[in-house]
Amino acid sequence: MKSRLMMCGALVAALFCLPAIAQPAPGSVDHIGPLKNKKKKMMQKKHHRHGPRDCKQTANPDACAAHREARSKAMEACKGKPVAEHRQCMSEQRKNFDCAKSGNPQQCEARKQVYKECQGQTGPAFRQCVQQKMPAQDCTKAGDPKRCELHQKARATCKDKMGPEHKACLREQLGPK
Repeated sequence: MKSRLMMCGALVAALFCLPAIAQPAPGSVDHIGPLKNKKKKMMQKKHHRHGPRDCKQTANPDACAAHREARSKAMEACKGKPVAEHRQCMSEQRKNFDCAKSGNPQQCEARKQVYKECQGQTGPAFRQCVQQKMPAQDCTKAGDPKRCELHQKARATCKDKMGPEHKACLREQLGPK
């Protein structure tokens, strides 16, 4: 009787432990699948934060449609090129964008002009050049003029900083007081 009870206990214990034993070890080949799915979800979230997929849901549907059309034309023109050449080709194609169709044509033209002026520079030097030469936005035409002016002051205060320091400075200036 005792041996039968011990045998049943061992069988029950084995059945409870079996699922834990069947699990793949961390870092094994079977464990990679969930990581790929997680990365895929992160990429989908990243692309989603750039706005709605439907241009009808945006504030300016015409500008959205024009931007998409220009991007698809650029992608078609640069199709099949190696990575470095593709990047350069896309940059060249962006210069051909018709600012009349953009949401803010004056700012679009100003950005194109500043990009031409800073053309020979790359990386942080290019960003700093653009940051310093970009003209201030006309806050009288903004949807929220007070907020626009607050952003202008923050940009002026933080103009000498770059990268994470620049972002931290902007957060400090624009944060709740």
